[in-house]
Amino acid sequence: MTSRFTDRTALVTGAGSGIGRAVALAFAAEGANVVVAGRRREPLDETVALIEAAGGKALAVTADVARAADVQTVVDAAVERFGSLDVAVNNAGVFRGGEPLADLAEDDWRTQLDINVTGVFLALRAEVRQMRSQPSGGAIVNIASTFGMHKRQPGATAYAATKAAVSVLTRGAALDHIAEGVRINAVSPGATDTQMSLQPGETEAGRAERMKSEVPLGRVAAVEEVAAAVLYLASDDAASVVGTELVVDSGQTA
Repeated sequence: MTSRFTDRTALVTGAGSGIGRAVALAFAAEGANVVVAGRRREPLDETVALIEAAGGKALAVTADVARAADVQTVVDAAVERFGSLDVAVNNAGVFRGGEPLADLAEDDWRTQLDINVTGVFLALRAEVRQMRSQPSGGAIVNIASTFGMHKRQPGATAYAATKAAVSVLTRGAALDHIAEGVRINAVSPGATDTQMSLQPGETEAGRAERMKSEVPLGRVAAVEEVAAAVLYLASDDAASVVGTELVVDSGQTA
């Protein structure tokens, strides 16, 4: 591994499992001090334990990204503990539904909107305000999805709408704040080795068999592969990459 993030502070929301945990571990492996945030304490503590067992430094902060005060608490905790906020990855997101749009419960719509869209807005606002106050600025990566700007699927219309909004937030915010030293991009995963890519009642073996015919690569992406894309966009290697969306989907939307 390289040490692209030595002495930098990286904040990752939704870091208790899946892509968020993989991203947090990857930043720590490259020298970052990592702040992990999410609504449940136990999985965050597990992520911190994994980082510390590998010799890294991490801090867990419970927060609901749909609440502005919670988001600000996470940013403040990062700066208080480690001295700066250099990288932020807005990964927290939920999927609700599975039925046609006309049958979607209003609560399910609002939950996805609150976390997937308002949560990203609130996080971006707090993160940018901190980063633009620092001489070194910062880099932000939002986790969008191939559902949204790139593809649609029956039963996922509301989710796709929220993730399309993340794509637009990313590009607009990137233009708004690059002159202030804050560089913003997005990663859009397709089917990935997480619970979200399993169909109801499907096993991982069943998914693997299904993927052989559904995606050109013949398999889902590993969470570590998505994390690698995030770290690239957050690193100095991507210093001139602004407002882009890097798709990691095994060729599904090629």
